[in-house]
Amino acid sequence: MERTTELAPNEVISRFDNGELENALSYHELNAMINLWNAEGKMQLEKDKMAVHKYFLDHVNLNTVFFHSLRERLDYLVEHEYYEPEILAKYSFEFLEKINDFAYSKKFRFETFLGAFKFYTSYTLKTFDGTRYLERFEDRVVMVAIALADGDETFAIHLVEEMISGRFQPATPTFLNCGKKQRGELVSCFLLRIEDNMESISRSINSSLQLSKRGGGVALSLSNIRESGAPIKKIEGQSSGIIPVMKLLEDSFSYANQLGARQGAGAVYLNAHHPDILKFLDTKRENADEKIRIKSLSIGVVVPDITLELARENEDMYLFSPYDVENVYGIPFGDISVTEKYQEMVDDPRIKKTKIKARVLFERIAELQFESGYPYIMYEDTVNNANPIKGRINMSNLCSEILQVNTPTTYNEDLSYNVIGKDISCNLGSLNIAKAMDGGNLADTVETSIRALTAVSEMSDIQSVRSIADGNARTHAIGLGQMNLHGYLAREHIHYGSEVALDFTNIYFYTVVYHAIRASNLLATEKKSSFDGFEDSKYASGEFFNKYTDQVWAPKTEKTADLFKKAGIAIPTQDDWKKLAKLVMKNGMYNQNLQAVPPTGSISYINNSTSSIHPVASKIEIRKEGKLGRVYYPAPYLSDETNEYYEDAYEIGPDKIIDTYAEATQHVDQGLSLTLFFKDTATTRDVNRAQIYAWRKGIKTIYYIRIRQLALAGTEVDACVSCML
Repeated sequence: MERTTELAPNEVISRFDNGELENALSYHELNAMINLWNAEGKMQLEKDKMAVHKYFLDHVNLNTVFFHSLRERLDYLVEHEYYEPEILAKYSFEFLEKINDFAYSKKFRFETFLGAFKFYTSYTLKTFDGTRYLERFEDRVVMVAIALADGDETFAIHLVEEMISGRFQPATPTFLNCGKKQRGELVSCFLLRIEDNMESISRSINSSLQLSKRGGGVALSLSNIRESGAPIKKIEGQSSGIIPVMKLLEDSFSYANQLGARQGAGAVYLNAHHPDILKFLDTKRENADEKIRIKSLSIGVVVPDITLELARENEDMYLFSPYDVENVYGIPFGDISVTEKYQEMVDDPRIKKTKIKARVLFERIAELQFESGYPYIMYEDTVNNANPIKGRINMSNLCSEILQVNTPTTYNEDLSYNVIGKDISCNLGSLNIAKAMDGGNLADTVETSIRALTAVSEMSDIQSVRSIADGNARTHAIGLGQMNLHGYLAREHIHYGSEVALDFTNIYFYTVVYHAIRASNLLATEKKSSFDGFEDSKYASGEFFNKYTDQVWAPKTEKTADLFKKAGIAIPTQDDWKKLAKLVMKNGMYNQNLQAVPPTGSISYINNSTSSIHPVASKIEIRKEGKLGRVYYPAPYLSDETNEYYEDAYEIGPDKIIDTYAEATQHVDQGLSLTLFFKDTATTRDVNRAQIYAWRKGIKTIYYIRIRQLALAGTEVDACVSCML
């Protein structure tokens, strides 16, 4: 990528005001002008469109390999081992011409310079020396579609339609790797549980290395591991606890750095009632001793209801030895409901316990979040009370939106598998809310997306980590996400967090969950198969559907009703739900999990979207992009007319963000990656209050805490490297 010289703002203005030819400016200079006001005091957003044009004219077109025909292009890419020939062989050449012409007929154009730059920097197929491009956006879309369609021509056309329109976007690893001969996995997010034995600990470290090598971010649960000072083979004081395990994991992720492309990414979760919890938090302190300091590993705390209740009453909280708990109950500590068993464990003399003040724990958490943004928080009982699947959820992932049941793996003496448990891979993709509403057929958009993500699940088989491969094969679990909520609301002149915005969010997610379940039921009917454990789920019993069949869900505001009416999108009725419930109870569901809302990153730029469903951190975001330096990204649909609807996340504050996520959460079977933003005047008390408010509103997880003074104004916070869409 060539480097351009960045002009000072006054120099750019001077050149423009003096009437010099704009053609003399580089695409980088034109992009920079959108952050400057013109002589009339208005934003120069049109300069970003010019930057896109210049980028193609001066760079993309000059560095793209030209072919005279589609056949010449495909033959070349197969012969030189850029494309997988097996994928192309599933279609006739006539169909490949048809789908290629169909994609190009849509006249796709990048809306922003950063969107185009991200695509050509990070996604498109390049020559092996990295200097020239072998795909346009349309070519990548077609290759993803025919790879996921697996020979189904009708589905391939539908998928191109949804992607090229911007309504559906597969996650980064899927969009990047589909169809390429030299590629990574189609998924890049995994969850592993660790048991309290050396076999499981060592296997988990090996699995982390294998998954990180393949481009994955890995989260692990440490809650089952015995605490520091616990006995080993009945000899007291022998266990080193969880900190050495964290150190081993951090070194593993640092070593498996994906060919130097980026550092491996890991996260660890620990139950709040584990005896090592305060040491766990101290690993992230800026002044922590180097012997315990954890620099690159993310951390999350699993918080049961009882912990918050004890803090509310300013009482002591007991920490329980996982070693003793497993001996008494016969199951690992992470599979115990601490809230349910709390008093029983307190009263049991066989379980070693220590106590701390509950409020001290939350004060420590808030202090640490001010320093680093960590830890993530998972509200354990909220998660499990909403879980329709038999089993317990005891952890989340690197971005805190994946919430699935896991089961333990056990080993024989020779370290071969005895029982292969269920670990988790994240098969993700997101809808662009604005484009999905514009499309007018949300049912088809959701169904096509569910089928595409199911294909990703079926095509992923990571045999190097059998618990991941087996878990994926047994559950077909996927996570359909959403992005561009703030963009859509601003375009429709609705303030984020307002009554209308909350009403729309509720009805939109309500409509999506109906069509997602309907699509999974259709898949189960076609394949004559349901996910493993369906018969024990709340779907099979019909209990899941009660909240939709026992009451009317309808817009509370006229504006929301008008938005759906204008879009031609029908809102499911009670009768619709009753019919769907009967079909599901009769024919099953193919996917154990259906929805999860990640913190969409790079793909948001390509789709001209605001990230996930949270508000923008800045109307014009500033990013640093390698040698190019600063790049500016205007919020979608930003104009003089929509400017007032783009109040930033720090000004909006945590309450309205929590309210918005609460409306969506009630319709999402997994989680939503929720970042809370605070002004520079915030205190730890404000953070604690927001955490309690989130818990009371039914929020399942909290991702990062961001204080304005801790980030450069207008810059993007670090995105989740594994679920970045």
